[in-house]
Amino acid sequence: MHREQLNSDFTPPWWLRNGLAMTVYTALWASKDWEKTTSHPEPDYEAVIFHGAGEVPIFGWVAIPENPKATIVGTYGITGTLENQWFLRLLGRKAFAQGYAVVLFDWRGHGKTAQLSPTLTSDGLYEGEDFVCIAAQAKAMGCPAPFWFTGFSLGGQLALWGVKAAQNEFGILNSEFGSREDKKQFQSKIQNLKSKISLAPNEIGGAAVICPSLDSNRSLSYLVKHPLGRKLEQTIAKQLKKLAWQIYEAHPGAIDPAAIEKANSIWGFDNELVIEKLGFPSVEAYYEASSGLHILPQLQKPTLIIYAANDPMFDPAIVPDLQAACDRNPQLDLLLTRYGGHVNYMSDRACQQRFADPDPWWAWNRVLEWIDSQLSVDS
Repeated sequence: MHREQLNSDFTPPWWLRNGLAMTVYTALWASKDWEKTTSHPEPDYEAVIFHGAGEVPIFGWVAIPENPKATIVGTYGITGTLENQWFLRLLGRKAFAQGYAVVLFDWRGHGKTAQLSPTLTSDGLYEGEDFVCIAAQAKAMGCPAPFWFTGFSLGGQLALWGVKAAQNEFGILNSEFGSREDKKQFQSKIQNLKSKISLAPNEIGGAAVICPSLDSNRSLSYLVKHPLGRKLEQTIAKQLKKLAWQIYEAHPGAIDPAAIEKANSIWGFDNELVIEKLGFPSVEAYYEASSGLHILPQLQKPTLIIYAANDPMFDPAIVPDLQAACDRNPQLDLLLTRYGGHVNYMSDRACQQRFADPDPWWAWNRVLEWIDSQLSVDS
Protein backbone atom coordinates (compact mmCIF):
# COMPACT_ATOMS: atom_id res chain seq x y z
CA MET A 1 0.00 0.00 0.00
CA HIS A 2 1.15 3.54 -0.68
CA ARG A 3 1.81 5.77 2.32
CA GLU A 4 2.16 9.54 2.35
CA GLN A 5 4.48 10.81 5.07
CA LEU A 6 3.44 14.48 4.84
CA ASN A 7 0.77 15.37 2.33
CA SER A 8 0.50 19.05 1.40
CA ASP A 9 -2.20 18.60 -1.23
CA PHE A 10 -4.93 19.40 1.28
CA THR A 11 -5.33 23.15 1.60
CA PRO A 12 -7.91 24.92 3.75
CA PRO A 13 -8.98 28.56 3.43
CA TRP A 14 -6.02 30.68 4.54
CA TRP A 15 -7.70 31.73 7.79
CA LEU A 16 -8.13 28.07 8.79
CA ARG A 17 -4.51 27.00 8.42
CA ASN A 18 -4.11 27.19 12.17
CA GLY A 19 -5.29 23.88 13.62
CA LEU A 20 -7.20 25.43 16.51
CA ALA A 21 -8.90 27.91 14.19
CA MET A 22 -10.03 25.06 11.91
CA THR A 23 -11.31 23.06 14.88
CA VAL A 24 -13.24 25.87 16.54
CA TYR A 25 -14.61 27.41 13.34
CA THR A 26 -15.99 24.19 11.92
CA ALA A 27 -17.47 23.20 15.30
CA LEU A 28 -19.30 26.51 15.68
CA TRP A 29 -20.26 27.15 12.06
CA ALA A 30 -20.70 23.79 10.40
CA SER A 31 -23.03 22.39 13.04
CA LYS A 32 -25.56 24.99 11.89
CA ASP A 33 -24.92 25.18 8.15
CA TRP A 34 -23.56 21.76 7.16
CA GLU A 35 -26.69 20.72 5.27
CA LYS A 36 -26.16 23.58 2.83
CA THR A 37 -22.83 22.07 1.78
CA THR A 38 -24.29 18.85 0.36
CA SER A 39 -26.94 18.07 -2.23
CA HIS A 40 -27.54 14.59 -0.85
CA PRO A 41 -30.67 14.03 1.26
CA GLU A 42 -30.72 12.16 4.54
CA PRO A 43 -31.18 8.41 3.95
CA ASP A 44 -34.42 6.89 5.16
CA TYR A 45 -32.87 5.27 8.22
CA GLU A 46 -34.47 2.41 10.12
CA ALA A 47 -33.97 2.56 13.89
CA VAL A 48 -32.46 -0.68 15.17
CA ILE A 49 -31.38 -2.02 18.55
CA PHE A 50 -28.29 -4.16 18.08
CA HIS A 51 -26.66 -6.29 20.76
CA GLY A 52 -22.98 -5.72 21.34
CA ALA A 53 -20.36 -7.45 23.43
CA GLY A 54 -21.89 -8.89 26.58
CA GLU A 55 -25.35 -8.43 25.04
CA VAL A 56 -25.24 -4.67 25.74
CA PRO A 57 -28.01 -3.06 23.64
CA ILE A 58 -26.65 -0.59 21.06
CA PHE A 59 -28.97 1.86 19.31
CA GLY A 60 -28.32 2.50 15.64
CA TRP A 61 -29.62 3.60 12.28
CA VAL A 62 -29.53 1.44 9.15
CA ALA A 63 -30.09 2.50 5.53
CA ILE A 64 -29.72 0.16 2.55
CA PRO A 65 -29.78 1.55 -1.02
CA GLU A 66 -30.71 -0.47 -4.07
CA ASN A 67 -27.92 -2.86 -5.06
CA PRO A 68 -25.53 -1.83 -2.28
CA LYS A 69 -21.86 -2.53 -2.97
CA ALA A 70 -20.60 -2.75 0.63
CA THR A 71 -21.44 -1.50 4.12
CA ILE A 72 -19.96 1.29 6.20
CA VAL A 73 -20.35 1.05 9.98
CA GLY A 74 -19.50 4.19 11.92
CA THR A 75 -19.76 6.20 15.10
CA TYR A 76 -18.61 9.56 16.45
CA GLY A 77 -16.16 10.92 19.01
CA ILE A 78 -16.00 11.42 22.75
CA THR A 79 -19.40 13.11 23.19
CA GLY A 80 -22.64 13.49 21.26
CA THR A 81 -25.60 11.56 19.87
CA LEU A 82 -26.66 10.43 16.42
CA GLU A 83 -29.07 13.36 16.27
CA ASN A 84 -26.44 16.05 16.82
CA GLN A 85 -23.33 14.52 15.29
CA TRP A 86 -23.59 16.31 11.95
CA PHE A 87 -20.18 15.19 10.68
CA LEU A 88 -21.14 11.52 10.98
CA ARG A 89 -24.53 12.18 9.40
CA LEU A 90 -22.74 13.92 6.55
CA LEU A 91 -20.82 10.70 5.93
CA GLY A 92 -24.12 8.80 5.96
CA ARG A 93 -25.52 11.00 3.21
CA LYS A 94 -22.41 10.83 1.06
CA ALA A 95 -21.89 7.08 1.48
CA PHE A 96 -25.53 6.20 0.80
CA ALA A 97 -25.52 8.35 -2.34
CA GLN A 98 -22.46 6.42 -3.56
CA GLY A 99 -24.15 3.05 -3.14
CA TYR A 100 -23.07 1.98 0.33
CA ALA A 101 -25.33 0.54 2.98
CA VAL A 102 -24.85 2.70 6.07
CA VAL A 103 -24.96 1.71 9.74
CA LEU A 104 -24.45 4.49 12.30
CA PHE A 105 -24.70 3.94 16.03
CA ASP A 106 -24.67 5.58 19.45
CA TRP A 107 -21.73 3.95 21.18
CA ARG A 108 -21.72 2.86 24.80
CA GLY A 109 -22.80 5.53 27.26
CA HIS A 110 -24.08 7.84 24.52
CA GLY A 111 -27.44 8.89 23.10
CA LYS A 112 -30.20 6.29 23.02
CA THR A 113 -27.72 3.53 23.81
CA ALA A 114 -27.26 5.17 27.22
CA GLN A 115 -31.03 5.15 27.67
CA LEU A 116 -31.06 1.41 26.97
CA SER A 117 -28.16 0.48 29.24
CA PRO A 118 -26.07 2.08 32.02
CA THR A 119 -22.94 0.41 30.65
CA LEU A 120 -20.23 3.05 30.40
CA THR A 121 -17.46 3.54 27.88
CA SER A 122 -14.29 1.46 27.58
CA ASP A 123 -12.48 3.40 24.81
CA GLY A 124 -12.40 0.41 22.47
CA LEU A 125 -11.82 -2.54 24.79
CA TYR A 126 -15.45 -3.62 24.33
CA GLU A 127 -16.57 -1.20 21.63
CA GLY A 128 -14.31 -3.02 19.18
CA GLU A 129 -16.40 -6.14 19.72
CA ASP A 130 -19.52 -4.00 19.39
CA PHE A 131 -18.45 -3.10 15.84
CA VAL A 132 -18.17 -6.79 14.93
CA CYS A 133 -21.50 -7.69 16.54
CA ILE A 134 -23.21 -4.83 14.74
CA ALA A 135 -21.73 -5.89 11.40
CA ALA A 136 -23.00 -9.46 11.85
CA GLN A 137 -26.50 -8.31 12.75
CA ALA A 138 -26.52 -5.77 9.92
CA LYS A 139 -25.60 -8.56 7.53
CA ALA A 140 -28.68 -10.47 8.68
CA MET A 141 -30.73 -7.38 7.81
CA GLY A 142 -29.43 -7.34 4.25
CA CYS A 143 -26.34 -5.13 4.52
CA PRO A 144 -23.67 -6.65 2.26
CA ALA A 145 -20.06 -7.47 2.98
CA PRO A 146 -17.41 -6.27 3.06
CA PHE A 147 -17.96 -4.18 6.18
CA TRP A 148 -15.80 -1.10 6.66
CA PHE A 149 -15.45 0.39 10.13
CA THR A 150 -15.06 4.13 10.51
CA GLY A 151 -15.06 6.92 13.05
CA PHE A 152 -13.28 10.11 13.99
CA SER A 153 -11.40 11.28 17.07
CA LEU A 154 -12.16 8.79 19.87
CA GLY A 155 -14.60 7.08 17.50
CA GLY A 156 -11.62 6.46 15.22
CA GLN A 157 -9.88 4.65 18.05
CA LEU A 158 -13.00 2.51 18.53
CA ALA A 159 -13.03 1.59 14.83
CA LEU A 160 -9.38 0.52 15.01
CA TRP A 161 -10.29 -1.71 17.93
CA GLY A 162 -13.10 -3.07 15.76
CA VAL A 163 -10.56 -4.42 13.29
CA LYS A 164 -8.50 -5.92 16.08
CA ALA A 165 -11.61 -7.48 17.64
CA ALA A 166 -12.58 -9.05 14.32
CA GLN A 167 -9.13 -10.59 14.03
CA ASN A 168 -9.28 -11.89 17.60
CA GLU A 169 -12.71 -13.46 17.22
CA PHE A 170 -11.92 -15.15 13.92
CA GLY A 171 -8.66 -16.28 15.44
CA ILE A 172 -10.62 -17.94 18.24
CA LEU A 173 -12.96 -19.63 15.79
CA ASN A 174 -10.06 -20.99 13.77
CA SER A 175 -7.77 -21.86 16.68
CA GLU A 176 -6.72 -25.23 17.95
CA PHE A 177 -6.90 -26.08 21.64
CA GLY A 178 -5.11 -28.73 23.59
CA SER A 179 -5.90 -29.00 27.30
CA ARG A 180 -9.34 -29.57 28.77
CA GLU A 181 -9.20 -26.12 30.37
CA ASP A 182 -8.44 -24.53 27.01
CA LYS A 183 -11.39 -26.38 25.50
CA LYS A 184 -13.71 -25.06 28.20
CA GLN A 185 -12.52 -21.53 27.57
CA PHE A 186 -12.99 -22.06 23.86
CA GLN A 187 -16.55 -23.31 24.30
CA SER A 188 -17.37 -20.39 26.59
CA LYS A 189 -16.13 -17.93 23.99
CA ILE A 190 -18.11 -19.68 21.28
CA GLN A 191 -21.25 -19.11 23.34
CA ASN A 192 -20.44 -15.40 23.49
CA LEU A 193 -19.85 -15.24 19.75
CA LYS A 194 -23.29 -16.37 18.59
CA SER A 195 -24.03 -12.98 17.03
CA LYS A 196 -20.67 -12.88 15.23
CA ILE A 197 -20.09 -16.32 13.73
CA SER A 198 -22.31 -15.58 10.74
CA LEU A 199 -19.45 -13.42 9.46
CA ALA A 200 -16.51 -14.88 7.57
CA PRO A 201 -13.06 -13.33 8.08
CA ASN A 202 -13.01 -11.82 4.59
CA GLU A 203 -16.34 -10.06 5.21
CA ILE A 204 -14.62 -7.46 7.40
CA GLY A 205 -12.89 -5.19 4.91
CA GLY A 206 -10.93 -3.01 7.31
CA ALA A 207 -11.15 0.54 8.64
CA ALA A 208 -10.81 4.16 7.57
CA VAL A 209 -10.52 6.73 10.37
CA ILE A 210 -10.03 10.47 10.71
CA CYS A 211 -7.79 11.95 13.42
CA PRO A 212 -8.13 8.93 15.73
CA SER A 213 -7.22 9.23 19.37
CA LEU A 214 -4.03 7.21 19.72
CA ASP A 215 -2.45 8.00 23.09
CA SER A 216 -4.76 9.55 25.69
CA ASN A 217 -2.06 9.75 28.36
CA ARG A 218 0.13 12.01 26.28
CA SER A 219 -2.64 13.97 24.61
CA LEU A 220 -4.57 14.85 27.76
CA SER A 221 -1.38 15.94 29.48
CA TYR A 222 -0.52 18.06 26.44
CA LEU A 223 -4.00 19.56 26.16
CA VAL A 224 -4.34 20.83 29.73
CA LYS A 225 -0.93 22.54 29.68
CA HIS A 226 -2.24 25.28 27.40
CA PRO A 227 -4.93 27.85 28.32
CA LEU A 228 -7.03 27.24 25.19
CA GLY A 229 -6.47 23.52 25.50
CA ARG A 230 -7.77 23.62 29.06
CA LYS A 231 -10.90 25.37 27.83
CA LEU A 232 -11.45 22.69 25.20
CA GLU A 233 -10.89 19.97 27.79
CA GLN A 234 -13.34 21.60 30.21
CA THR A 235 -15.97 21.91 27.48
CA ILE A 236 -15.69 18.17 26.79
CA ALA A 237 -15.67 17.37 30.51
CA LYS A 238 -18.94 19.26 31.03
CA GLN A 239 -20.54 17.24 28.24
CA LEU A 240 -19.29 14.00 29.81
CA LYS A 241 -20.71 15.04 33.17
CA LYS A 242 -24.03 15.85 31.51
CA LEU A 243 -23.94 12.41 29.88
CA ALA A 244 -23.35 10.77 33.27
CA TRP A 245 -26.33 12.57 34.82
CA GLN A 246 -28.52 11.45 31.93
CA ILE A 247 -27.49 7.84 32.53
CA TYR A 248 -28.19 8.29 36.24
CA GLU A 249 -31.69 9.60 35.48
CA ALA A 250 -32.41 6.75 33.06
CA HIS A 251 -30.96 4.06 35.35
CA PRO A 252 -31.34 5.12 39.02
CA GLY A 253 -28.80 3.42 41.22
CA ALA A 254 -26.45 2.41 38.38
CA ILE A 255 -24.10 5.32 39.01
CA ASP A 256 -23.09 6.94 42.30
CA PRO A 257 -24.16 10.61 42.13
CA ALA A 258 -21.29 11.56 44.42
CA ALA A 259 -18.88 10.16 41.83
CA ILE A 260 -20.56 12.20 39.10
CA GLU A 261 -20.11 15.34 41.19
CA LYS A 262 -16.37 14.66 41.37
CA ALA A 263 -16.01 14.05 37.62
CA ASN A 264 -14.89 17.53 36.62
CA SER A 265 -12.39 16.61 33.90
CA ILE A 266 -11.97 13.95 31.24
CA TRP A 267 -9.46 12.20 33.50
CA GLY A 268 -11.85 12.63 36.44
CA PHE A 269 -14.75 11.08 34.50
CA ASP A 270 -12.71 7.97 33.80
CA ASN A 271 -11.27 7.90 37.32
CA GLU A 272 -14.58 8.24 39.13
CA LEU A 273 -16.89 6.30 36.84
CA VAL A 274 -15.04 3.99 34.44
CA ILE A 275 -11.84 2.33 35.61
CA GLU A 276 -13.13 0.50 38.69
CA LYS A 277 -15.80 -1.38 36.73
CA LEU A 278 -13.21 -2.29 34.09
CA GLY A 279 -10.72 -3.50 36.69
CA PHE A 280 -7.93 -0.96 36.15
CA PRO A 281 -5.86 0.38 39.06
CA SER A 282 -5.44 3.83 37.50
CA VAL A 283 -6.60 6.00 34.64
CA GLU A 284 -3.10 5.88 33.21
CA ALA A 285 -3.19 2.07 33.11
CA TYR A 286 -6.60 2.21 31.42
CA TYR A 287 -5.38 4.65 28.76
CA GLU A 288 -2.30 2.53 28.17
CA ALA A 289 -4.40 -0.61 27.70
CA SER A 290 -6.87 1.05 25.31
CA SER A 291 -4.26 2.99 23.31
CA GLY A 292 -4.91 3.03 19.58
CA LEU A 293 -1.21 3.49 18.87
CA HIS A 294 -0.28 0.22 20.55
CA ILE A 295 -2.62 -1.89 18.42
CA LEU A 296 -1.53 -0.50 15.04
CA PRO A 297 1.24 -3.12 14.58
CA GLN A 298 -1.36 -5.88 15.12
CA LEU A 299 -3.88 -4.79 12.49
CA GLN A 300 -4.04 -7.24 9.58
CA LYS A 301 -6.79 -5.57 7.54
CA PRO A 302 -6.38 -2.59 5.17
CA THR A 303 -6.65 0.54 7.30
CA LEU A 304 -6.56 4.20 6.30
CA ILE A 305 -5.56 6.79 8.90
CA ILE A 306 -6.05 10.47 8.05
CA TYR A 307 -4.19 12.62 10.55
CA ALA A 308 -3.32 16.32 10.73
CA ALA A 309 0.10 17.38 11.97
CA ASN A 310 -1.49 20.52 13.43
CA ASP A 311 -4.30 18.76 15.32
CA PRO A 312 -4.65 20.86 18.51
CA MET A 313 -6.21 18.05 20.55
CA PHE A 314 -3.29 15.64 20.38
CA ASP A 315 0.35 15.79 21.44
CA PRO A 316 2.50 16.50 18.33
CA ALA A 317 5.05 14.01 19.66
CA ILE A 318 2.63 11.24 18.64
CA VAL A 319 3.15 12.01 14.93
CA PRO A 320 6.60 10.37 14.51
CA ASP A 321 5.39 7.32 16.44
CA LEU A 322 2.38 7.09 14.13
CA GLN A 323 4.63 7.37 11.08
CA ALA A 324 6.93 4.66 12.40
CA ALA A 325 4.02 2.31 13.14
CA CYS A 326 2.66 2.78 9.63
CA ASP A 327 6.10 2.26 8.09
CA ARG A 328 6.36 -1.11 9.80
CA ASN A 329 2.88 -2.39 8.91
CA PRO A 330 2.09 -2.67 5.18
CA GLN A 331 -1.64 -2.91 5.96
CA LEU A 332 -1.70 0.73 7.13
CA ASP A 333 -2.17 3.69 4.81
CA LEU A 334 -1.23 6.97 6.50
CA LEU A 335 -2.42 10.23 5.00
CA LEU A 336 -0.60 12.76 7.17
CA THR A 337 -1.40 16.37 6.30
CA ARG A 338 0.22 19.65 7.22
CA TYR A 339 -3.14 21.29 7.91
CA GLY A 340 -6.55 20.03 8.97
CA GLY A 341 -7.00 20.66 12.68
CA HIS A 342 -9.09 18.16 14.56
CA VAL A 343 -11.30 16.04 12.28
CA ASN A 344 -13.23 18.37 9.98
CA TYR A 345 -10.74 19.10 7.17
CA MET A 346 -12.63 21.91 5.44
CA SER A 347 -10.96 22.56 2.06
CA ASP A 348 -10.69 25.72 -0.01
CA ARG A 349 -12.02 26.06 -3.57
CA ALA A 350 -8.65 25.34 -5.18
CA CYS A 351 -8.35 22.10 -3.18
CA GLN A 352 -11.86 21.07 -4.17
CA GLN A 353 -11.04 21.62 -7.84
CA ARG A 354 -7.73 19.78 -7.53
CA PHE A 355 -9.44 16.67 -6.13
CA ALA A 356 -12.67 17.06 -8.11
CA ASP A 357 -14.55 17.09 -4.82
CA PRO A 358 -18.25 18.08 -4.79
CA ASP A 359 -17.98 19.79 -1.39
CA PRO A 360 -15.40 21.05 1.14
CA TRP A 361 -15.33 17.87 3.24
CA TRP A 362 -11.96 16.63 2.09
CA ALA A 363 -11.42 13.86 4.65
CA TRP A 364 -14.72 12.06 4.06
CA ASN A 365 -14.13 12.32 0.32
CA ARG A 366 -10.75 10.63 0.74
CA VAL A 367 -12.26 7.93 2.99
CA LEU A 368 -14.90 7.00 0.40
CA GLU A 369 -12.38 7.22 -2.44
CA TRP A 370 -10.01 4.92 -0.56
CA ILE A 371 -12.71 2.36 0.27
CA ASP A 372 -13.74 2.38 -3.39
CA SER A 373 -10.15 1.65 -4.32
CA GLN A 374 -10.05 -1.30 -1.90
CA LEU A 375 -13.20 -2.72 -3.43
CA SER A 376 -11.62 -2.43 -6.89
CA VAL A 377 -8.57 -4.35 -5.70
CA ASP A 378 -10.74 -7.13 -4.26
CA SER A 379 -13.02 -7.44 -7.30
